Amino acid sequence: MKDKPILRYNANERTNHWLVAILFIMAALSGLALFHPALFWLSHLFGGGPWTRILHPFMGVLMFVFFLGLVLRFWRANYFIANDRLWLRRIDRVMLNEEEGVPPIGKYNPGQKLLFWTLLLCMLVLLISGVVIWRAWFSQYFDIGAIRLATLLHALAAFVLVLSIIVHIYAGIWIKGSVSAMLHGWVSRAWAKKHHELWYREVTREDPPDSQISKKG
Repeated sequence: MKDKPILRYNANERTNHWLVAILFIMAALSGLALFHPALFWLSHLFGGGPWTRILHPFMGVLMFVFFLGLVLRFWRANYFIANDRLWLRRIDRVMLNEEEGVPPIGKYNPGQKLLFWTLLLCMLVLLISGVVIWRAWFSQYFDIGAIRLATLLHALAAFVLVLSIIVHIYAGIWIKGSVSAMLHGWVSRAWAKKHHELWYREVTREDPPDSQISKKG
């Protein structure tokens, strides 16, 4: 029983995550093709310039819709708690993989929570600004000033989103077991206890050491 792995993500959650990831890559590549002439060659991946312009906004909307699925599933787990502030103060120990003295945390660490809310904000800005500059459907309802501002915000949000995803990928590779969890769904009990002790206690119903000592006493 002690060696039994813990389910971290079910099949629906993993599928949702990878759909968002695939749509992000497609939207990012098509967006880069439209962003600068030097990158226009990327439009060949989508059938040329006209098709890239047509497909890009639809891929962005689909990405947002599927990301909302993740938000609905995980927003409660991404609330900040008191231990998160202490964890951030001791981030140097975490970076060195010396987690002694670092407070236990829930299903997600504060870095993951910051990423979650950053992604949500960027997605919202991309959606709203994207609607304003979507020439085929909506841009005729806005003046040129609004379209220029929306274009600037769209590019800025996309830049922050891409950087955030790069950090997300790096962190997932750096913390061994994270990528496997999103591929297969399961993590070892040792991994869960080391990186997310509060969540580990919650799913295993295991009392903290002090509580166990007091019970024995």
